[in-house]
Amino acid sequence: MNAELPPAAPDVVAAAVEGLTTRLRKKLDAAIESYAALPVVVDGTVRRVRCGEDAEVALTPGPSGSVTDPDQAVCSCLLAPRCLHRAAVLGACPLADPETGADTTDTADTEGDSVPPAGDGTALGAADTAAPAVSPTTGTAAEPEETVPLTAAQLAAASGLWSAAAALLTAGVPAAGAVPQAELLRAAHTARLAGLHRAEAAALRVVRGLRGARARHDGHRLADLVAQVRELLLTTALLAAGGPEPALIGTARRAYRPGGSLRVHGVCREPVIAATGYGGVVTHLVSEDGRWFSVADVKPGGPARAQGAATATVALGSGNLDHAQLSRGGLLVSGATVSSDGRLGSGKGVRATPLAGGSWTSGPLAALFARPLAEAVAERLTAAPDADPEQAERAARELVGCDLVLVGAAGDHLIARELPSGRPDTEGTLMRLVPSSGHPGLAHTANFRRLASRPGLRLRVVGRLDPDRAATLRPLAVAPLPETEATLRLPAEWQGHADLGYDRLEGAHFPPPEVMTATAAPPADGPCEIPPDPLAQAPLWRLRRLVEVAVSGGRRAVAEPARDGDLRGDGAALRRGGFHTAADLAAGLTAEADRRTRDVFGRTGGADPDRYARAWLAAAVYLAGVERALVRATWQPADAGS
Repeated sequence: MNAELPPAAPDVVAAAVEGLTTRLRKKLDAAIESYAALPVVVDGTVRRVRCGEDAEVALTPGPSGSVTDPDQAVCSCLLAPRCLHRAAVLGACPLADPETGADTTDTADTEGDSVPPAGDGTALGAADTAAPAVSPTTGTAAEPEETVPLTAAQLAAASGLWSAAAALLTAGVPAAGAVPQAELLRAAHTARLAGLHRAEAAALRVVRGLRGARARHDGHRLADLVAQVRELLLTTALLAAGGPEPALIGTARRAYRPGGSLRVHGVCREPVIAATGYGGVVTHLVSEDGRWFSVADVKPGGPARAQGAATATVALGSGNLDHAQLSRGGLLVSGATVSSDGRLGSGKGVRATPLAGGSWTSGPLAALFARPLAEAVAERLTAAPDADPEQAERAARELVGCDLVLVGAAGDHLIARELPSGRPDTEGTLMRLVPSSGHPGLAHTANFRRLASRPGLRLRVVGRLDPDRAATLRPLAVAPLPETEATLRLPAEWQGHADLGYDRLEGAHFPPPEVMTATAAPPADGPCEIPPDPLAQAPLWRLRRLVEVAVSGGRRAVAEPARDGDLRGDGAALRRGGFHTAADLAAGLTAEADRRTRDVFGRTGGADPDRYARAWLAAAVYLAGVERALVRATWQPADAGS
């Protein structure tokens, strides 16, 4: 993918690939890789790519900034428009969103270690029944509250998406090149025309994930691609079964909707450094009734722009407020427009007036810390296997607030314990604090080093849960804990809190040693209690490896355990740990991967991608449910008397 090229609509890319001959399709992947590295000449609104002595591809985006019509992509060669040059350049373009026509590349910060550290471990056998496997054809055990009949066109579109996704799963990342991707894009376009918006969005996420995996982007995570393939197969399977809930059909995306009048208060700033070259800042806000909103300034520029955007002017209202002031102030907004993820728009009809800053100890900001952390976690990490992934992700990423005491450090992590408000009979959750970003240009790592040397320090923290790791919080901002001396002493200009990505904590911001001694804090070099991590101790990693290998290596890689008689002992290890269902699903998946059909003469035929995809989906849904249940369990506080 070349970020200098305009985004291209999925149906335009698919049509260009389908117009190629079989001979040219075999050359397409190499051509895309080659043309993506060529310089792009900007000629007004036209983008030109010289593909050879006699071939130049000209892209003329429409008003949305994207190539949404086949006539907007023209090649000068004699074979055009059914030529390799045109199809390869379109394949090198970012994939546009079909509704807005804009590039929807995720700009979230993707840094961070995805492997949880080892813990003490607990009994795990009962977790095997915490999240039962979901049948790809029948869905969850709970009966849907409402179902809607599908038309013949919708059923056909869902079936087509399933077939295209199953073919990609069978092939694996190495063989999922431009041609299989184009087949999935064509099926996604058909789903869009049929009104299956959620399935279409899931297919586009899979294609973007495959592109990142094949290009070895720094921000690519195999676990994310596995989740995207799982969502696509599960959604299409439930749709093809007929009579789905309305949530499975989804709704057409709208960039912004009217939000009326809002009074919002600044909470903190979050730096954004994306693997795709974008950088900037997101300022998080909370309304009077506790709803989360944000104002974003994210554009191409990478780490340098993320640092500079910390004090950039907010493109909302009168234009005399920057993000640093907004994070410590507020806005009264009239005629507000709000995106699906809570971002405030800056349209012509929007009016915003700055408000004086509020404290984390009063009003809606104080309410963030009034409820037990376990309740907030339950709201954010409880989602059905067939829930809309975008809604589930938004819920999981919503910030939480808590009061805690630092226990010590373990590597680059901090260990802390929650201080439950008004619950003397409960011992707070022991958790890990992990830097939100490890980029050296940001202040996260330096601030963590400062905090690590102050065990016993009391803090008020706002951060984001890590849904894939046991009891792990990624703090974005900290503030002094009221009514205690063993807490921070921040400068007046910071107005009560420090944004960990931008504000650098110094020695003067911490209490003197005699105050820390008086609080009976544990010594800095003493033993640090590590919270238990059932995910690290459970043998579920064996099933996870198999599910991930299926995506990264294809069907042939999964079939190997069936041929060697499970020499690694994965099934036995899972059963010893109490995960009998996991062992059965793993065995079924490897057996299905090695299965071959035979004709009437006994000759070996092709594999059945449909049965293989269903076996993989059952294992993937089960694995996601059990792992999420284990993560939720780590956030439950223990009774002080137990």
